[in-house]
Amino acid sequence: MLNFKQTGILIVALAITIITYWAGLAEAVSRWGKQEEYSHGFLIPLVMLFILWEKRNLINAAKGPPMWSGVVIIFLAVVIFIVGEISALYLFIQYSFVMVLIGLSMITVGRATKYTFAPILLLLFAIPLPYVIEVVLTAKLQLFSSWLGVQVIRMFQIPVFLEGNIIDLGVYQLQVVEACSGLRYLFPLMSLGFIAAYFYQAAFWKRAIVFLMTIPITIFMNSFRIGAIGVMVDNWGISMAEGFLHDFEGWIIFMACAAMLFLLVVLLEKIAPSKKTLSQLFAVVDHDPSNKMFSGHPKSYSYKPFLIVLLILVFALFSTKFVDNRDEKIPEHEDFISFPLQFNDWIGQHEKLDDNVVDKLALTDYLFANFTGIDRNIVNVYVAYYESQRKGVSPHSPRVCIPGGGWEIAEFNRKEVDGQPINRVIIKNGDQEQLVYYWFQGRGRQIANEYTNKWYLFKDALLENRTDGALVRYVTPVLPGESHQNADARIQSLMQHTSPEINRYIAD
Repeated sequence: MLNFKQTGILIVALAITIITYWAGLAEAVSRWGKQEEYSHGFLIPLVMLFILWEKRNLINAAKGPPMWSGVVIIFLAVVIFIVGEISALYLFIQYSFVMVLIGLSMITVGRATKYTFAPILLLLFAIPLPYVIEVVLTAKLQLFSSWLGVQVIRMFQIPVFLEGNIIDLGVYQLQVVEACSGLRYLFPLMSLGFIAAYFYQAAFWKRAIVFLMTIPITIFMNSFRIGAIGVMVDNWGISMAEGFLHDFEGWIIFMACAAMLFLLVVLLEKIAPSKKTLSQLFAVVDHDPSNKMFSGHPKSYSYKPFLIVLLILVFALFSTKFVDNRDEKIPEHEDFISFPLQFNDWIGQHEKLDDNVVDKLALTDYLFANFTGIDRNIVNVYVAYYESQRKGVSPHSPRVCIPGGGWEIAEFNRKEVDGQPINRVIIKNGDQEQLVYYWFQGRGRQIANEYTNKWYLFKDALLENRTDGALVRYVTPVLPGESHQNADARIQSLMQHTSPEINRYIAD
C-alpha cells in the first residue's frame, strides 16, 4: 500500500489537478445535466472508483517503483491542456485530465497501472462530444434511423412515405427529432459495453466484439423502436408517440439493448467455449490466492517524479490564471439592423427569428432578410455573426441542418464566385427545390470547407486571440420549370450588391 508520505503527495497532486481543470470538468458536468445523451456521465466516475477499489489487492501486489514515462505523459497532457485553455476547446481539456490521471497512476503504483489503466479510460465515455461533431452525428443517425424505421413499418403492410426525417402515415405524420436519433442509447450502451468487455474474462477478440457490437445494436434497436411507434400510431392513434408511453418505450429499448449484449456473450461462449461459468467470466474481484494486500518485500521508491509532477501541475494552475486574465480581442461590430435594404433592382425586408432559436444558436447578431427582385422572385439572406466562439458556440453548417423537415440534399458542390469559394447546394422536398449558397467568413477569410474553418478558428484563437466569425447563406426557390442556371444568376446578382455591404459588418 502507499505510505503516509506517498498518499499525502498524491492527494495534493489530485487537488491541484482538479482545481486546474475545474472549468473543463464543470462544462462536462453541465452537459451531463442538460443532455440526456450524457446523463450516464454521473455514474461513470463512481463505476471507475468501484472497479479500482475491487482491484485494490491486485494493484498493491503488483505495485512497483515510479515510472518516469508517467512524468512525460503528464507533461504532454499539460501542453494539451494549455492549448485547450487558450482556444477554449473543452475536449482538449477533458482528454488532458484523463491523461494526467494515467500519469499519476504510473508514478504512484508503477507497473500496477496495467490494472488501473482501463478503469481510468472509462472516463472517456463521460466526455461529451464537441457540438459540431454531435450535430453531424445526430443528423446522420436521424436519417438512417428514419429509413430503417420505415422498413419495419412496411413489414406490416402499412402504406408509408418518408421525406427526410418525416414519416408520413397518411392520417398521421411522425417526425424523427434529434432526441430520437439514438445517441441517448448509443453513449450509455457503449459505456456498458466497455465495462462488460473489461470484466469479460475471455480472449481479446471476444471482448472487442462485445464492445464494438454496441453500435449496430443501438442503431437497429432504435430504428425498431421508431418502426414500432409507427405501427402503433397507425393502429391506435398519435397518443402512442407522446408522453409517458413514448418515454417508457425508450427505457424498454435500452433494457433490450443490454439484454442483447448478454445474449451476445452467451452466443460467443457457445461458438468458442471458455470452460468457465458466467460468474467466473465476469468476476469483479480477482480470487488468486497469491494476491496480497501488501507487497512481500520492500521496493525502492523515489520521490523525484512526484516533485517534478507537482511543479508541472502548479505551472498548469498558474497558466490558467494567465489565460483567464487574457481578454479576447473583440472587434467592433455594427448591428445588422442598420443593413441597407435597397440595391438597384432589389428591395429587402428584415425578418425576425424566434427568440428560442436565437437563444439556442447563441448568436451575437444576425441578418435575416428577404430580398425581392423586379421579377418578383425572392432571395433570402441570412448572416449569423458570433463575436466569440470560445465557449463551444459556432455557426451551424447548413449541410448539417438542411436534412430534416422533409428537405434533402440533392446536389452538393464547391465552386468559386468572383474568385471566392462557396458551397452550392440543391435541396428538394417532394416537387419543391431550393438553391443554397453558403460559406464561412471572418478574420480576413472566406472559407467553404467546415473543417478548414475549424482549423483557422483554432489557429487564430491560439495566435491572434480572436474567434469572431460568421456564416453567410443565400437561399432562393427554384420555380417550376425554371433552370438551375436562372436561380444561380438570381443569387449571384444579389450577391454582387450585398456582399460588399456584408463585409463591412464582419471584421477582417
